[in-house]
Amino acid sequence: MSKLDGSPLPLHFDIQVDPRFANQVDEERLHHLMAGALAALGVGGEIELSLVITGDEEIRALNRRYRDVDAPTDVLAFGLGDAGESFVLPLDLPRHLGDIVVSYPRAVAQAAEYDQTPEQELDRLAVHGLLHLLGYEDETEEGRAEMWRKQEEVLGTRE
Repeated sequence: MSKLDGSPLPLHFDIQVDPRFANQVDEERLHHLMAGALAALGVGGEIELSLVITGDEEIRALNRRYRDVDAPTDVLAFGLGDAGESFVLPLDLPRHLGDIVVSYPRAVAQAAEYDQTPEQELDRLAVHGLLHLLGYEDETEEGRAEMWRKQEEVLGTRE
């Protein structure tokens, strides 16, 4: 039984899918995945989160603008960062974790490379982005190992 089978948290989940990929993306499955991932990671309370599924050119433009890297990438995560500590929300609003942007063409290409389905790779990238929003980093070898361990744990791929 997967850790994603628990009862979902109150999650305000906005997903936007580029019309080019709308027929290939199961939004309900992704909602269940993210709610289950938050529960598996022990994140409580009412959460707001957005996921954008887009193409290589759009994610390349974001990567160039926000990371100064002029190339497409598989996933980007935009959280409140340090501002989240001082950003004040009314008490009755959910905590906004941030925005995750995934390149669907990268997900498809990587799925073939890793011998997975595009859905499995899309799940992995969405969870990877969520982990970034929760403070996990993969800039160092140690951080990358911890992040991948958490991904596998959340996705239920560990034996």
